[in-house]
Order: sequence, then structure tokens, then C-alpha cells
Amino acid sequence: MSPARITVNWKHTILYLTLIISLIYSIETLISHKLQVNHNQIRLKRSPNLPLRFRDDGTFKILQVRYVADMHFGMGSITRCRDVTDAEYGYCSDLNTTQFLRRMIEAERPDLIAFTGDNIFGSSTTDAAESLLQAIGPAIEYGIPWAAILGNHDQESTMNRAELMTFLSLMDFSVSQINPPLQDGSERGALRSIDGFGNYRLRVHGAPGSVLSNSTVFDLFFLDSGDRETVQGRRTYGWIKDSQLSWLQDASKQNMGNVPSNPDPALAFFHIPIPEVRDLWYTPFIGQFQEGVACSIVQSGVLSTFLSMGNVKAAFIGHDHVNDFCGNLKGVWFCYGGGFGYHAYGRRNWHRRSRLIEAKLGKGKDTWTGVQRIKTWKRLDDGDLCKIDEQVLWEASYSFLK
Repeated sequence: MSPARITVNWKHTILYLTLIISLIYSIETLISHKLQVNHNQIRLKRSPNLPLRFRDDGTFKILQVRYVADMHFGMGSITRCRDVTDAEYGYCSDLNTTQFLRRMIEAERPDLIAFTGDNIFGSSTTDAAESLLQAIGPAIEYGIPWAAILGNHDQESTMNRAELMTFLSLMDFSVSQINPPLQDGSERGALRSIDGFGNYRLRVHGAPGSVLSNSTVFDLFFLDSGDRETVQGRRTYGWIKDSQLSWLQDASKQNMGNVPSNPDPALAFFHIPIPEVRDLWYTPFIGQFQEGVACSIVQSGVLSTFLSMGNVKAAFIGHDHVNDFCGNLKGVWFCYGGGFGYHAYGRRNWHRRSRLIEAKLGKGKDTWTGVQRIKTWKRLDDGDLCKIDEQVLWEASYSFLK
């Protein structure tokens, strides 16, 4: 090869290398800020003021959110409503759900918001984390403590159930837990011995400044009812397992109050109803029983466990999209949350509604006594947020000081 030819090839090589280096530099300049950790943006989770406690007026209010029997949040403004009149369809989206939640928070100022499963509609979203941030957003925006459990659709997108509960527990103002914390002296495997993700207990203390301020007077139990399973070749919905019920009984015994025959009252929250809820069709109930109860074929023993515990006064469930009634099974009330969101099914749910639960402390001579009354009501997503179906679920016939 001639010297002139070698010189030309060398010049071409230098030119190509220069172009490649320039291209790499340009790309690095454009995206380097996305590849580097920006320590100025790292922040800790914003935690609510704990413990949860009754107000100065002796009340504690919970807003139950089941975005249309479940929230079924999709992708915000691009997810069309499925459950509206033809005239509404053109402008209605998941943002209508967000607006309703904000209105409810403004009107009721709850002390806790309980998201009872199917918070997102997994098959309608390509980013589970982003959809959860939008769905839970109003609670975070107002700085209200909130707790969540999973339904049977949440895990159908980009996160499994363990990842979802971990993410929910790390979000701002969340009091959600993956599973019960390990007790002193227990083995690390104990955490995994409880089925599901999202079994936990929240304790509510008495009013500030009273003798109850450092005492638990009200218990809230959250349970993972699972998604889908196969039993003897039959596909069915999930259910609350024996390990969860054993934990529930043990946790309940930890706070029986000063009067063992009158334990501090408790509420339970889970997504999929138990089979016995079907029997409420044959009893007096308050609200709308508009569809068959979708539940597991397995009789899990939830009701008998509640009865043996003696302190669970009501259970709040979701799953069925257009049922919103309360009925009593052997002294325990089972209540649907009311269709909240705009992304589910059925023309029977044009009037969205959401359920409120309020516990009230009794008033003694000089201070508050234990919880004396638990009541519930619903509000409609109309111009006036009309209040409907108010009822007392439980009243104590005794008065005691802690």
C-alpha cells in the first residue's frame, strides 16, 4: 500500500473517531442529569402525627374509599368512565373520581381514610406506581393519615402484591403495613408465616389531655383477602386464611381493656366478602342489595372468629361494585363501602356514594370514657353531597373509666 493511501485512511479514521466522540458527548450532555442521583431531591417519607387519636370532641371519623366498589383507578384523564349515562361519557374520566374524593375530604375532614382494595384497575394501567400516586393523591395532598389493603385487581399491572404493599407503606402519610411487625424474641420467619400482604392493626388512642390519651380505646384490623385461587380444580376468589385469623385473635387479646367482659370495640376492613354475607338477603338491611355476592367457595371461619373475639362490631368490605348495604350477622355488621369511582361497571351505579364511619367516646363526670357508639352513613356525589342511610351500628350500655 502506498504512503499516500495510508495517509488518507489515517485521516478518515481520525474523522470517524472525532464524530463518534462528539456524538457520545452530545448524548451524555442531554441525559446525564437523568443518570445521576440528585441529592437535593431525596427526602424522607412525610409521616402523619401518631398515634391516631380521638378529637377533642370525642369523635374519630373514617372515610372508606372503594373506588366503585373499588377505586378501579386507571390512567387518570385518559381512562374513560364506564359507569355513566351516555351524556356524561364524553367528558367523564378517572379525574371525576379524584374530584369526588377531594369533595368528601373537604366536607367531612376524616381522621383516617381507608382504601379497601382494587385501588387501581391493573389491566387498565401500564404503571401501577403512577396510578397509585394519582389514586391516593388527595389523601396525601390534605395530609390525612390513610391505610390501604389490596383487592383482587391491584396486582394485574407492573407490581406484584408484595411490591404493592411495600410501595403503599412507603407513601406519604401512609399508616399501611406489609404485615405485622416482629415481636421481641420472635423468629424472623414469623413475618412470613402469615398469609397475604397487608395484615395489620391500627390502634386509636383517647382524646388528648384526658386519662385515655395514652391508652388504646379503639382497634382497627386490616386483612388481605387475596385475589384468585384454585380449590379442588375450581377457580374461586381468595379468602382470609387460618394463619391470619390466628394472628387476629392474638392481636385482639393484647388489648382487652380493664373490663375483660367489655373489650375495647374494633372494626375490620377487607376486600372480598365472606360467603355468609349472601344470607343478608333474607334479613333486614339498610342500603342497596343490587347484585350477587361475589365471594370464595371456601368457608374460612371469619365470622366465627369475630364472634369468639367479642370485640369486632362491624366489618367493612368492597369487591361487589353496586352493593352498598349494611346487614347484621349474629351481632356483627357487614357493610359495603358504596360505589365511589367512575371506572367499573353497571348502569345501576349512576349516583356514586361513599361511606363514613364515626366512633364516639362516652362522657364521664370529669373525662371521656370508652367508646360508646359507632355509626355510619353515606354521601352521594351530587351537588349537595346528600347524606343518606345513617344508622347506629353499636352502642355500649355501660360506662367505665380506663
